[in-house]
Amino acid sequence: MKLLISVLLTPVALLLASTQALAALQTRTVEYKQGNTVLEGYLAYDDAIKGKRPGVLVVHEWNGLQSYAKQRAEQLAKLGYVAFAADIYGKGIRPKNAEESAAQAKIYRQDRQLLRARANAGLQVLQKNPLTDVKRIAAIGYCFGGGTVLELARSGANIAGVVSFHGNLDTPNPADANNIKAKVLVLHGADDPFVPEEQITAFENEMRQANVDWQFISYGRTVHSFTNPEAKGEIKGAEYNPIADQRSWQAMRQFFAEIFKK
Repeated sequence: MKLLISVLLTPVALLLASTQALAALQTRTVEYKQGNTVLEGYLAYDDAIKGKRPGVLVVHEWNGLQSYAKQRAEQLAKLGYVAFAADIYGKGIRPKNAEESAAQAKIYRQDRQLLRARANAGLQVLQKNPLTDVKRIAAIGYCFGGGTVLELARSGANIAGVVSFHGNLDTPNPADANNIKAKVLVLHGADDPFVPEEQITAFENEMRQANVDWQFISYGRTVHSFTNPEAKGEIKGAEYNPIADQRSWQAMRQFFAEIFKK
């Protein structure tokens, strides 16, 4: 009898194994435009999940859309989201060093309307994806990208939430916070030398005055770029912190559980 049961179950087990083998993480490069500028983003999703699911826009650091932001998009896809890593700088513009990165970032920090337009162009790609539940979308960003998703929120984007990981908090037009529809989560290194205390105070006042639903988590003994393993202290004040990385990712997941709740 035991042998018979084993024989009967084997085809089922093989079918399940075959189905699981066919289900996999899917990624691809997506070309799109903002105005006349060609951009090249990166889409990731798990095809084992059927139907629509929440979407997450990912915005890169100051060195442009490279492997780090793509890896984060893949992590999100494995958690069940459809993730799109946006390209703020443009197709083929991928800085190779700190000097080139600073030059590119400066363009958009000095023109926040252009920055918002580029972020919204990426958001539209995510919104138009047939897998995306358009009522459940968030945006996350790292360093330069963290400041970018805050500007996306200030632009009035109709999304559920934004998460800034070690991003800049300043904005030339604090009153634009009145446009914010999203909930806001800022994950910050308490010893980050690139975000001075006065910038934090100004941001908190901005959020309060606009009556935004916001959170600010500060990690002790933590500097800039704390989520990126490639940050090894070559730039003073920017270094990976595995504990803060894990804590901040968990904070993001809890935030998503709240804002994506049906």
